[in-house]
Amino acid sequence: MKRTVGIISNKYFLVSAFFVAWMLFFDRNDLFSQYEYRKQLHKLEEERDFYTTETERVKTDLKELTTNQEMLEKFAREKYLMKKDNEDVYVIIKEKEKEKSSFF
Repeated sequence: MKRTVGIISNKYFLVSAFFVAWMLFFDRNDLFSQYEYRKQLHKLEEERDFYTTETERVKTDLKELTTNQEMLEKFAREKYLMKKDNEDVYVIIKEKEKEKSSFF
Protein backbone atom coordinates (compact mmCIF):
# COMPACT_ATOMS: atom_id res chain seq x y z
CA MET A 1 0.00 0.00 0.00
CA LYS A 2 2.79 2.41 0.89
CA ARG A 3 4.52 1.54 -2.35
CA THR A 4 1.45 2.41 -4.50
CA VAL A 5 0.94 5.64 -2.56
CA GLY A 6 4.63 6.41 -3.07
CA ILE A 7 4.40 5.77 -6.82
CA ILE A 8 1.23 7.84 -7.18
CA SER A 9 2.68 10.73 -5.19
CA ASN A 10 5.88 10.68 -7.26
CA LYS A 11 6.16 13.93 -9.21
CA TYR A 12 7.48 12.18 -12.34
CA PHE A 13 4.54 9.79 -12.33
CA LEU A 14 2.08 12.65 -11.87
CA VAL A 15 3.63 14.69 -14.66
CA SER A 16 3.71 11.66 -16.96
CA ALA A 17 0.07 10.78 -16.17
CA PHE A 18 -0.98 14.39 -16.76
CA PHE A 19 0.93 14.44 -20.06
CA VAL A 20 -0.68 11.18 -21.26
CA ALA A 21 -4.16 12.36 -20.25
CA TRP A 22 -3.59 15.69 -21.98
CA MET A 23 -2.40 14.02 -25.19
CA LEU A 24 -5.24 11.49 -25.22
CA PHE A 25 -8.18 13.76 -24.44
CA PHE A 26 -7.40 17.50 -24.55
CA ASP A 27 -4.83 18.03 -27.27
CA ARG A 28 -5.77 19.17 -30.78
CA ASN A 29 -4.74 15.74 -32.08
CA ASP A 30 -6.54 13.67 -29.45
CA LEU A 31 -7.88 10.15 -30.04
CA PHE A 32 -11.26 11.29 -31.31
CA SER A 33 -9.67 13.65 -33.82
CA GLN A 34 -7.31 10.92 -35.01
CA TYR A 35 -10.26 8.59 -35.53
CA GLU A 36 -12.10 11.23 -37.54
CA TYR A 37 -8.97 11.91 -39.63
CA ARG A 38 -8.60 8.20 -40.39
CA LYS A 39 -12.25 7.93 -41.38
CA GLN A 40 -11.96 10.96 -43.65
CA LEU A 41 -8.75 9.58 -45.17
CA HIS A 42 -10.47 6.27 -45.94
CA LYS A 43 -13.39 8.10 -47.57
CA LEU A 44 -11.05 10.23 -49.68
CA GLU A 45 -9.08 7.16 -50.79
CA GLU A 46 -12.31 5.49 -51.91
CA GLU A 47 -13.26 8.62 -53.86
CA ARG A 48 -9.80 8.73 -55.42
CA ASP A 49 -10.13 5.10 -56.54
CA PHE A 50 -13.59 5.76 -57.95
CA TYR A 51 -12.47 8.80 -59.90
CA THR A 52 -9.37 7.08 -61.30
CA THR A 53 -11.49 4.20 -62.60
CA GLU A 54 -14.04 6.64 -64.03
CA THR A 55 -11.25 8.61 -65.69
CA GLU A 56 -9.88 5.47 -67.30
CA ARG A 57 -13.35 4.48 -68.49
CA VAL A 58 -13.97 7.91 -69.99
CA LYS A 59 -10.58 7.84 -71.72
CA THR A 60 -11.34 4.49 -73.31
CA ASP A 61 -14.80 5.73 -74.37
CA LEU A 62 -13.26 8.85 -75.87
CA LYS A 63 -10.68 6.84 -77.76
CA GLU A 64 -13.38 4.52 -79.06
CA LEU A 65 -15.63 7.42 -80.08
CA THR A 66 -12.86 9.19 -81.96
CA THR A 67 -11.82 6.07 -83.86
CA ASN A 68 -15.13 4.29 -84.52
CA GLN A 69 -17.79 6.17 -86.49
CA GLU A 70 -20.54 3.69 -85.62
CA MET A 71 -19.94 4.10 -81.88
CA LEU A 72 -19.98 7.88 -82.31
CA GLU A 73 -23.35 7.67 -84.05
CA LYS A 74 -24.72 5.33 -81.36
CA PHE A 75 -23.50 7.67 -78.61
CA ALA A 76 -25.09 10.70 -80.26
CA ARG A 77 -28.38 8.89 -80.71
CA GLU A 78 -28.56 7.58 -77.14
CA LYS A 79 -27.25 10.53 -75.19
CA TYR A 80 -28.40 13.52 -77.23
CA LEU A 81 -31.41 12.01 -79.05
CA MET A 82 -29.97 12.99 -82.44
CA LYS A 83 -31.48 11.55 -85.59
CA LYS A 84 -31.06 11.50 -89.33
CA ASP A 85 -33.31 13.65 -91.51
CA ASN A 86 -35.50 10.77 -92.65
CA GLU A 87 -36.02 9.20 -89.22
CA ASP A 88 -38.47 9.57 -86.36
CA VAL A 89 -37.34 9.17 -82.75
CA TYR A 90 -39.62 7.80 -80.07
CA VAL A 91 -38.55 8.19 -76.46
CA ILE A 92 -39.94 5.64 -74.06
CA ILE A 93 -39.89 6.70 -70.42
CA LYS A 94 -40.47 3.96 -67.90
CA GLU A 95 -42.69 4.95 -65.00
CA LYS A 96 -41.77 3.86 -61.53
CA GLU A 97 -43.86 1.03 -60.28
CA LYS A 98 -46.59 2.34 -58.08
CA GLU A 99 -46.42 0.95 -54.62
CA LYS A 100 -49.48 -0.91 -53.51
CA SER A 101 -50.91 0.99 -50.62
CA SER A 102 -53.37 -0.39 -48.21
CA PHE A 103 -55.86 1.74 -46.42
CA PHE A 104 -56.01 -0.43 -43.32
